[in-house]
Amino acid sequence: MTNPYTAPIPPAPRPPDARPLRKRALVWLGGSALFLTGVLIGSTGDAEQQPVEAKVRPATTVTATATTTATPEPAPTVTETVKVKAKPAPTVTVTRTAAARVAGAGGGSGSTGGSGTTSRTGTCSIVSNAGNCYSAGQFCRNSDHGAVTSTASGTTIKCVYSANAWRWTAA
Repeated sequence: MTNPYTAPIPPAPRPPDARPLRKRALVWLGGSALFLTGVLIGSTGDAEQQPVEAKVRPATTVTATATTTATPEPAPTVTETVKVKAKPAPTVTVTRTAAARVAGAGGGSGSTGGSGTTSRTGTCSIVSNAGNCYSAGQFCRNSDHGAVTSTASGTTIKCVYSANAWRWTAA
């Protein structure tokens, strides 16, 4: 019975020259065939060469030099025009709020007649294209950047740049 706590004995390594003779002979045969092929190809290229003469004839050399001084033409001037886009500057609007007088029997109580509607306590100095007062959170027009106005309820709001957009926020 084998002991489970001991490692198995590895097999003995094979000696380095354990290749059979036929495999070694094939390597030598292939190498020799390759060498002979190279010799045959190299020897067939010599058939068309001419023998070298003992006397060397000098070759005639013709040299022509032309001296001209050429002045280069001036290169065209390249001018690049860059238009700078101006950043929008805040528009300052000065408003004065005046209290509106209510005509009627109410006597300034804030109600009109008997219809049950109340008048606005604040006036909007800047209104939308539809004629409505702006409220906080709405987008501003380009012409209103930096301006201050009031909402329909009288809260003061200002057009400021926040969250990648111009918006009306409570001032």
